[in-house]
Amino acid sequence: MMYVDIIESEIPVMDLIDRIRNPKAGAIVTFEGTVREDSDGVKVDALFYESYREMAIREIRDMIEYCIRQFGITDAAVVHRIGRVNLTEDSVVIAVSAPHRGQAFDACRYIIDQIKERAPIWKRDIVQGSPASWH
Repeated sequence: MMYVDIIESEIPVMDLIDRIRNPKAGAIVTFEGTVREDSDGVKVDALFYESYREMAIREIRDMIEYCIRQFGITDAAVVHRIGRVNLTEDSVVIAVSAPHRGQAFDACRYIIDQIKERAPIWKRDIVQGSPASWH
């Protein structure tokens, strides 16, 4: 039972993993996209995310459905944050369960790559003493 959400608070990683545990799955792979101090060569204090929430959730659900068909995964959970996300905090967490690790790794990589390409989620660098820039 896939789970997708866009939230303004800390992402509960273990809750996502527990949501996708399945007796048919021999592997669970997670990805945590964490805010680092260097954003495309610019030193940042934090990132600020905005989203067209309904469309982003729909797009991410489509990505998971594709992974179920293409990679044979059993389940996936994806949560992306919006608002201010400070250094070392997670901006996105993906958890994928599958019968075998290769399927789970492939699907997890596909989902994060597609989120960056297709999901209507935008980030702005928060740089001390400088105007913000959107990506």
